[in-house]
Amino acid sequence: MRKADALSRKFDAILPLLDERARRLVAASEARSLGYGGVSRICRVSGLSRKAISRGIRELADGVQLPAGRIRRSGAGRKRVTVRDPDLLDAMAYLIEPETRGDPESPLRWTCKSTRAVAEQLSQAGHAVSHVKVSQLLHEQGYSLQSNRKTEEGGDHPDRDAQFRYINTRVKRALAAETPVISVDTKKKELIGNYVNGGQQWLPAKRPKKVNGHDFPHPEVPRAYPYGVYDLGRNTGFVNVGTDHDTGAFAVASIRGWWRFEGQRLYRRARDLVITADAGGSNGNRLRLWKVELQKLANETGLSLEVCHFPPGTSKWNKVEHRLFSFISSNWRGEPLRDYETVVHLISRTRTAQGLKVSCRLDRRKYPTGRKVTDEEMLSVHMERNRFHGDWNYVIRPDRYRKLRP
Repeated sequence: MRKADALSRKFDAILPLLDERARRLVAASEARSLGYGGVSRICRVSGLSRKAISRGIRELADGVQLPAGRIRRSGAGRKRVTVRDPDLLDAMAYLIEPETRGDPESPLRWTCKSTRAVAEQLSQAGHAVSHVKVSQLLHEQGYSLQSNRKTEEGGDHPDRDAQFRYINTRVKRALAAETPVISVDTKKKELIGNYVNGGQQWLPAKRPKKVNGHDFPHPEVPRAYPYGVYDLGRNTGFVNVGTDHDTGAFAVASIRGWWRFEGQRLYRRARDLVITADAGGSNGNRLRLWKVELQKLANETGLSLEVCHFPPGTSKWNKVEHRLFSFISSNWRGEPLRDYETVVHLISRTRTAQGLKVSCRLDRRKYPTGRKVTDEEMLSVHMERNRFHGDWNYVIRPDRYRKLRP
């Protein structure tokens, strides 16, 4: 009994300091020294399984030598679940992707489903996997796991997730049909002058660029209003830098500029244009001027303009935010925006390793605020509302289309 206690204390002290192979070899050596019944005794006092101790005895008898850092022979151990079930990753991606939001590929790599819910649905589809393994695979695939609880993003609309799924479906179908899809929004207005610009850049030591000691400018100080158009299919950006006001007319003028300078050349056969936009701002779904100006654009181009608005409080999931604006901000960090030419130059120089290219133009036209759109003007807008949230999803047809209809 005392000998068993001594062995138990010995193993308690040494085993936690050893790796898996060293533990089984030490236990095997003790078991061999005890002779008959040694495996059972060492199994009881060490907590190792009989199988592990027996394997250690065989390794000692065979004199097995392993490379440094390895605890098993090459090819030993349980095979990865993705090797045993090669279709598991595809099944998981198919299951999660409709619920995924954000980035152009999926769109963003985060999902509302819990790992237990994903594991349960995969098991029902014939892919036996635990929720722990689902979590590991999701992290390996670049997902960030979220619980079933919604995150706080302002006021959550009850149809928010359904709208994300709708936008995801419409964008995928349009891209598959080679229909142009653009994401649009206005970047935050920038002060023009010798004002501080967040971030850092490489400069000679102790020679920082000197800027004004305050950034509370007079209302007369000029501002820049960069309106971005991001082409999802081609990973290109177009920015129209306004100098007056950010209005619905300015927003549509920016889209018109993209079409004239790039879109009509790239999409010669296009008959439709899909636009994803925020629910507020100069391209808000309730803004009458936005829709009246879109009707003018449809008449000029002959395109049917399909608009899908992101739900309120979810503007950060708009592709233009993290596929265009984020890189522009990174490119001009620490650089004072002293004049409009500097703004245009820095935006035009924006590039990424994934191939993003950006073109930019300066728009000095006037866009007065406070313009009222009459009911008669709204009657001229040929708008077809979708059955699902027609306030968020609608198509504006050109006049020629209206004339063709009975």
